Amino acid sequence: MYAGNPLLAPQGSIARGGAAVRALAHIRRLYGDRARPMPSSAQTGEMPMTEPLLLSTTRITTYDGDRVLTGATGFFFEREDQLFLVTSRHVFIDAASKHHPNRIEIELHTDEVDLRAMQVLSLFTYHEGFSLWRQASDGGGEIDVAVLPLPRESFPAGTVLRCFTPAHVQHTQPDVEVGQPLLVVGFPLGFHDTLHHLPVVRQASVASAFGVRFQGQGFFLTDARTHRGASGAPVVMRDAALGATLPWRLLGVHASRMDMGTRDLVLDESLGLNCAWYADILLTLTAPPAAAAATGASGAITQT
Repeated sequence: MYAGNPLLAPQGSIARGGAAVRALAHIRRLYGDRARPMPSSAQTGEMPMTEPLLLSTTRITTYDGDRVLTGATGFFFEREDQLFLVTSRHVFIDAASKHHPNRIEIELHTDEVDLRAMQVLSLFTYHEGFSLWRQASDGGGEIDVAVLPLPRESFPAGTVLRCFTPAHVQHTQPDVEVGQPLLVVGFPLGFHDTLHHLPVVRQASVASAFGVRFQGQGFFLTDARTHRGASGAPVVMRDAALGATLPWRLLGVHASRMDMGTRDLVLDESLGLNCAWYADILLTLTAPPAAAAATGASGAITQT
């Protein structure tokens, strides 16, 4: 299954290969007309046994070879014919903590009705010394969001998932007020429904002026109880106008907790605030290179 495909990693293998563009081109040459893309949720005709939002998110485990490093959250984003895994940049690399995984594993449901059916897909994060994910920076510095292109044709047969799209991304401020109820969907401390492989949901609210870059950074604040392992979780607001397939507006990508360095650890509780990077960065990260250059999309895309 993995032979010749530089994006896919067997358990315990070490990353080899080239940069992301060449890797994806190689996949297309390898599979050609024989590739059968996984059908979208709109094509299946079957209704899953759970809410669509819970099928948009997957548990990520990072590895150095076969050594487990960390757990995190990711979600699926589809643009045109390309599928991406979205998560926090620090899931793929964090120099401060010397976190340098060379592959990840994600969990995929394989049955619309029996949610116990699941397979693990292992993916390299580097290829010939180059990162396969895309990250971005702007005038405020590095943005803690990254996307990894996914080879949809290599997913297990019958894979069931729901994808956010550019139509789900919240663009304007007037629809979002301070105190707006939100949800954060993820795997805090790795906790989840281990039988049905589903995430859990935490309630949140907008805690800073939406549309304003908090302290000059490309994020806003949420008020929610969060934990390690929720990094990369989608921050969403219900919007029935988007249709039954996935009626949730994507506002941001949860990254980390916000706290005061001067807080007295004995006398003062934590602020309970979190950073959520604005979701519109995904429009830059997922744009075809030619399109991004033509439109002058904000944010510089890099692959290390």
